[in-house]
Amino acid sequence: MAEQIRISDEQVAENNQLHLPGLEEDYAALGRTLARQSIDIGEITERARAFEIAVPSWGVGTGGTRFARFPGIGEPRNVYEKLQDCAVIQQLSRCTPRVSPHFPWDRVDDFTELREYADALGLGWDSINSNTFQDQPGQSLSYKFGSLTHTDAATREQAVKHNIQCIEWGRQLGSDCLTVWVGDGANHPGQQHFQRAFERYLDSGRAIYAALPDDWEMHIEHKMFEPAFYATVIQDWGSNLLAAMELGEKAKSLVDLGHHAPNTNIEMIVSRLIQFRKLGGFHFNDSKYGDDDLDSGSIHPYQQFLIFNELVDAQHRRQAGFGPRYLLDQSHNVTDPVESLVNSALEVQRSYVKALLVNREALDHHQENNDAIMASNTLKAAFNTDVSPILAMARYQQQGAIDPIGSYRAAGYRARVAKLRPASGHSGSGIV
Repeated sequence: MAEQIRISDEQVAENNQLHLPGLEEDYAALGRTLARQSIDIGEITERARAFEIAVPSWGVGTGGTRFARFPGIGEPRNVYEKLQDCAVIQQLSRCTPRVSPHFPWDRVDDFTELREYADALGLGWDSINSNTFQDQPGQSLSYKFGSLTHTDAATREQAVKHNIQCIEWGRQLGSDCLTVWVGDGANHPGQQHFQRAFERYLDSGRAIYAALPDDWEMHIEHKMFEPAFYATVIQDWGSNLLAAMELGEKAKSLVDLGHHAPNTNIEMIVSRLIQFRKLGGFHFNDSKYGDDDLDSGSIHPYQQFLIFNELVDAQHRRQAGFGPRYLLDQSHNVTDPVESLVNSALEVQRSYVKALLVNREALDHHQENNDAIMASNTLKAAFNTDVSPILAMARYQQQGAIDPIGSYRAAGYRARVAKLRPASGHSGSGIV
């Protein structure tokens, strides 16, 4: 069934032939431009080919707003159908070979069967995400007033057990990382004792940390607000870092681009976490007002580039303990989720490739000489370079799509899966 649903390689190849002459011309022209800067376009293309970012299982379904959800046709109804969509994203983009699942949304009875299904689609598994920010059907104790930080010990124990169970499910799938996000906090001044709540979080975190296999990491995710609008227990990178340092070497901080106050200097936060070997990874998305979960690079492409400037700098300097995971985390309400995730993956890859073009020697010189204009212009020179031919050539060389959205639409994928996936009346993503 999965092979019947996927876009045929012949369809992708046929569409590629329409665009190949133009791509070869643009690629050669860009190669000559970069050569004048002593940059080998072939080496940059090879690094673009090696770039990977994971797709969230929940992202292939329609998300929602606080007021309504507008489901699209052919939405995945279970984790197997989510994997089918993720396989198409990888087929087109060639930079999304792994999937990040969310439990209990993606729970199955037979995880061996699920792993084999993913293997057959050419997909692997990335970070496992736990969920103690929602009450699930049949759940004994409610998380209305918190989970890992709840004042009730039995509720905290329930939340801890769920995270430990997620580790076991992840182990069966072949993952090696657990991401923990909780919305615990307060909506009114005086509602919660700040220090006691953080102490309870650390106690719960220690119990989860103790269950980690030796080769696993635990990524702590912070968020400034929602659903706790007055005070969130893990509200910023400071609390995140303190918790990670307290729990141990395998605990690291995860940076979601939408989980900060407006105008926060995220690239500097990334630099600090790299410096202290506590950068676990990213949830890439974009934001206009708050935690909007917009398509990556749709609002602040320069900020995303500046973040990758720090990441590439760490690679260049071979900093110890550096090896963050890259994941998308988005919610789509008016677009086809497959199209949005393809676009976003390529926009993150674009930021990475542009950061590779930064003249590090020149930038260091300008920084050491306090030449603000030339330092800024050095970054802008890389950012303003159109690297689309490099991205397209990297995809083409790996049998991906030169024009991913065009190939996707020409294949009629969404219409075909709509016939096989009748509307269920609820979101298969798990998101309300």
